[in-house]
Amino acid sequence: MTIIPKGYRFAVAAAGFKRPDRNDLGLIVSDVQAAAAGVFTKNRFQAAPVLTCRALLAARPYARALMANSGQANACTGEEGLGNCRATLKLAADQAGLAPEDVLPASTGVIGAQLKMDKWEVAAPQLGASLGHAAPSDVAKAMMTTDTFPKLVTRSLDLPGGEVRVLGMCKGAGMISPNMATLLAFVITDAGIEPEAWRGVLSHAANRSFNALTVDGDTSTNDSLIGLANGASGVTIGDAKSLRQLRNAVTSLCQELAYRIVQDAEGGTKVAHISVKGAKSPAQAELAARAVGTSPLVKTALFGCDPNWGRIIAALGRSGADFEPDAVELRIGGVLVFEKGQPAPEDLDALLAPSMRHQDVEIALDLHAGHGAFTLLASDLSKRYVEINADYRT
Repeated sequence: MTIIPKGYRFAVAAAGFKRPDRNDLGLIVSDVQAAAAGVFTKNRFQAAPVLTCRALLAARPYARALMANSGQANACTGEEGLGNCRATLKLAADQAGLAPEDVLPASTGVIGAQLKMDKWEVAAPQLGASLGHAAPSDVAKAMMTTDTFPKLVTRSLDLPGGEVRVLGMCKGAGMISPNMATLLAFVITDAGIEPEAWRGVLSHAANRSFNALTVDGDTSTNDSLIGLANGASGVTIGDAKSLRQLRNAVTSLCQELAYRIVQDAEGGTKVAHISVKGAKSPAQAELAARAVGTSPLVKTALFGCDPNWGRIIAALGRSGADFEPDAVELRIGGVLVFEKGQPAPEDLDALLAPSMRHQDVEIALDLHAGHGAFTLLASDLSKRYVEINADYRT
């Protein structure tokens, strides 16, 4: 049974933005004003919903609703796209009895196409009729594009003031290498918390979850992590310990969502856990991990269950991280593979074969250059990934 935070209602509609008879528009409405925060893509080409959402949050860190559509990214659409985005906020707000500025938007789909406003106008009454009758899982499904399953995670915390609930959902399978969050993610809670503190919670969670994964090295124009905290539980986060507990819960929730994205990578069959320690700084460790995790040769070796450790070492060597090559140690699945500038003397192919067949593959690098550390989740690269993206618009 899904643990749903108090004071929220859900709605979906089948607008037919890309395919008929499929819910592709979702709405989450808080019964009361909620502290609102967002973390967004750093891509210089930011989609209209990202620009609109950022402007709304800059003007007022409160909101009542989160809205997501799939099938239309509304990215690189100029002033017309911004105007259309604002018009969709009014359509949804009118159905929910809200002001347009109470609704924070997010979109996913093909870049460059203008919103199909005629379909939005037909779908809006469906959204209103559905409000309060849909489930969180319905909204999670409406966000999907190439995802093969909806991604929904919940948490419950027992705090001194009582129970607090947190719910998160996201979509993402391809075009994933975030520099903020993931393609689309919503987090809602019934905790009472000040907007600045809530912003800190989401930022902390993003850096340790969605910012620590890669599928294909692409950062989207639409990446958005948006959260609401409405206080409907009656529990206020007013002390450092409670804030830390909420932050840890939200981070854990986002980490589980991030894992599911890599697990669902378009055609992916492997989740590589790439941990780097002993770097001169955390930033250096991240450089090293990302070079390994985004290497097409490493990713195809993972897909082929090929323990080709040389591809990992080569990617590390070009990463830009500062270390002495003879000091590096590499372990795959806990097996020492490389140290002192050369491979271990054992029959590595035989030793590593069982680990390479698992869905989860552990790749651990120790640079012995300092105390910096970083862990990245990465997918493999399969034939299916190429097929999905070659046919994306057809």
